[in-house]
Amino acid sequence: MKSMFCRYPLSQFIQRTVHTSACTLPTETRKANAYLVRHAATSDAFLNAQQVFDETPDLNVVSATTIIGSFARQHHHEEAVHLFSRMLVLNIRPNEYTFGTVIPSSTVLGDLSIGKQLHAFATKMGLHSNVFVGSAMLDLYAKLSIIQDARRAFEDTQKPNVVSYTTLICAYLKKEMLEDALELFKVMPERNVVSWNAMIGGYSQTGHNEEAVNLFIEMLRNGLVPSQSTFPCAIIAAANIAALGIGRSFHACAVKALGKFDVFISNSLISFYAKCGSMEDSLLVFNRLRGRNIVSWNAVICGYAQNGKGEEAISFFEKMSVSECKPNSVTLLGLLWACNHAGLVDKGYSYFNQARTEEPGILKPEHYACMVDLLSRSGCFRQAKEFISDLPFEPGIGFWKALLGGCQIHSNMELGEFAARKILALDPGDVSSYVMVSNAHSAAGRWQNVSTTRREMKDKGMKRIPGCSWIEIRSKVHVFTTTDKNHHQMNEIYTVRIIKS
Repeated sequence: MKSMFCRYPLSQFIQRTVHTSACTLPTETRKANAYLVRHAATSDAFLNAQQVFDETPDLNVVSATTIIGSFARQHHHEEAVHLFSRMLVLNIRPNEYTFGTVIPSSTVLGDLSIGKQLHAFATKMGLHSNVFVGSAMLDLYAKLSIIQDARRAFEDTQKPNVVSYTTLICAYLKKEMLEDALELFKVMPERNVVSWNAMIGGYSQTGHNEEAVNLFIEMLRNGLVPSQSTFPCAIIAAANIAALGIGRSFHACAVKALGKFDVFISNSLISFYAKCGSMEDSLLVFNRLRGRNIVSWNAVICGYAQNGKGEEAISFFEKMSVSECKPNSVTLLGLLWACNHAGLVDKGYSYFNQARTEEPGILKPEHYACMVDLLSRSGCFRQAKEFISDLPFEPGIGFWKALLGGCQIHSNMELGEFAARKILALDPGDVSSYVMVSNAHSAAGRWQNVSTTRREMKDKGMKRIPGCSWIEIRSKVHVFTTTDKNHHQMNEIYTVRIIKS
């Protein structure tokens, strides 16, 4: 259908249609519109967009918009855009609902050029400030252009609604402009579950888990009932900060609000309990779950691996092997991780080689890096170096850090310094490699080398990333860093610390 764009380019008709006086539309009847919708949805000529238009009796803006919407809902977006240009040929003047229908089709097609033509057309007709048109344009620019264009479309919209606000908030979050998103969220005249979901999901996906958890709690305090889409983001955010108490309350809230919940919430709960070290609860959710998928199995395998239970992870994988679920790249990564934590070098090699022989397509750089880490942690440095030299691609920083980590454990300073040089050649500003080398020298009692390394860091203006810890009090997570002075109760905290010391 791409040829249709060439035959009926939008720009060819825009100027002429704008200066055409408004058509006097024939009388609309329910009977005619019912025929129209039925014809567009069931005719054998559905894929021939122009034929549907030409065969529709008394075609007008309402019936034309209805047909365009029918094509768009059936995911025939090229035809929807073509029919819009056909409207212009027939001197049918589009209205705000027409633009609100066809602009999303250009967004789905990823065609910013057509979207801009539609925007220009709507502006010349004085419809660009309409909330339906403005929200559609805002979504187009948020997904296909720069944030300034999206903001401009929002500002041009008269009386923006909750959809307009939420769309711009999502655009800010996508660009990690969290302060702008939060500021806009606070001034929204109306918030619904979707807008809260956008904020919670955006903060969670950008690693701001504490804020995501607190937003979810604030949502509950505002009396809103979370949806099936709200809980996974909130639960995973709680998992990432190991807030077991808060996560349990979220679980209880899901049971109370939803009764039965879908596989996405169940999988997030399995992962949550596993990350918090409560494998018993993780298994309880898994065993109660019907319709388990590969994510469910992987969550338990990776949970066992994370908690240092390598044998249990392997045993669980064997159970999975006799189920209908087929392992994927995440499954293999979990197995290698489990073998790594349990020091099962031969078993890890076996799984890796089996995948390399039977399903090489699932192997990714992280699997190779995990093998280097497994060999290095086990002190198999010769095999680790050979493994790196035989890689089918150039090793990145992660590979050399895995090797350096093993050298730090076993005080292999010669190989450790070699790995550190490789890291610094790839990233001269990498602070962690200096810290790891310093720690390795410290473990070996080479205090002069420790002093030299730290002096070099100081001369280069490098600073260690401060350690971070958190505590959960009354369903609120408090995060602290080394020498933290930003907490709002800083004075009270240090006073208590001084008294107790």
